[in-house]
Amino acid sequence: MTARSQWTGVATREENAHWRSVAQAVAAELAVDVLARERAGAVPRAESALLQRSGLTTLLDPAPLGGGGGHWSSAFLAVREIARVDAGIAQLLGYHYANSATIALVASAEERDDWYRRSIEGTWLWGDSVNPVDPTLSLTPDGDGFRLAGVKRFSTGSSVGDVILVNAVVDSGPDEGRFAFLVLPAGHPGVEVQDDWDFLGQRLSASNSVRFTDAPVGPEHLLGFGTDEWFQALLTPAVQLLFGNLYLGIAQGALDQARELTNARPNAWFLSGAERYRDDPFVQRLYGELVAQVAAVEALADRVNEEYDAVVARGAKVDEQARGDIAIRVAQLKVVSSETATDVAHRVFEATGSSSTASKIGLDAHWRNIRTHSLHDPIDYKKLEVGADFLLGIRQPLSLYT
Repeated sequence: MTARSQWTGVATREENAHWRSVAQAVAAELAVDVLARERAGAVPRAESALLQRSGLTTLLDPAPLGGGGGHWSSAFLAVREIARVDAGIAQLLGYHYANSATIALVASAEERDDWYRRSIEGTWLWGDSVNPVDPTLSLTPDGDGFRLAGVKRFSTGSSVGDVILVNAVVDSGPDEGRFAFLVLPAGHPGVEVQDDWDFLGQRLSASNSVRFTDAPVGPEHLLGFGTDEWFQALLTPAVQLLFGNLYLGIAQGALDQARELTNARPNAWFLSGAERYRDDPFVQRLYGELVAQVAAVEALADRVNEEYDAVVARGAKVDEQARGDIAIRVAQLKVVSSETATDVAHRVFEATGSSSTASKIGLDAHWRNIRTHSLHDPIDYKKLEVGADFLLGIRQPLSLYT
């Protein structure tokens, strides 16, 4: 693989339509028992297997090596469609895309194809343990490899992943201070997945903690080191763009379910002149407002998804300006998608009435999911990022969040 980027051009309508259709079929299967599964909060093994069988997990992988040969915009669409029904599994899939894409962004040209072949042939689901706000893991040289120790919280997919992507800084030796990308197989010695994921929402995202106890890391587990290459720095905007599409899908799902509930209600409020609840002008007005807001976010998401395709296709030609421009566009989407989804998932109850708060309905799952994940990183800092760029032309320093 000689080209720095395996992704060329942007996704066609036909490509997007294909992967959207695949995702919708998966979502339909997930919808059958989503409420029961969400409440049980069990490790999503069957759901992960469904993603693998569908072909969605290899969507971004190179076609010549057996992958789907798709673009990022198709991957974001797949996440969005599944989030309409099951936001936890949508998160699992989205994080898999970001984690597995580190092969293209980080691995050397000599090793890239081998990593992809193993991942594609094994239909690997990639979990992670990379939470940057946790204390840094200890990665200590040991022979021709390392020893890894410490704990990482919020390790999405770690309990179901065939492999786990781990980030750690080398603490001594000739590589001291270097940021390492490690890939450890499930069941690796010294790696203990904690059963501690018990949160308000995103219950099926398998985002538990992972404890590393002198876990051996050989050269075969080292994907690569962080560099100052701007192409590699596109990973963070990809993750944040994933969030924007995830939030949009949650908002769309809340509207989907609310519409069904409203259309099923037989009577309007007694002071209304309407015969049925759905005929009440106040109800229609509220839906008009919410649907229009979500449509605006969708238009922005589609545009930014395509813009990301175009940037990542530039490969080694990506420079600081291009990376900064797409990061700002993604931040804009993050702001409006987060706030719109939180508002929509809350206000649909006004459009569905008190009966929609019944436990058996499960309409609250959309709000719990967006409320939980929207706290991933403070939205105020995304607003600051956008505002500082607009007013002063100042951009935030690179990090795993900006």
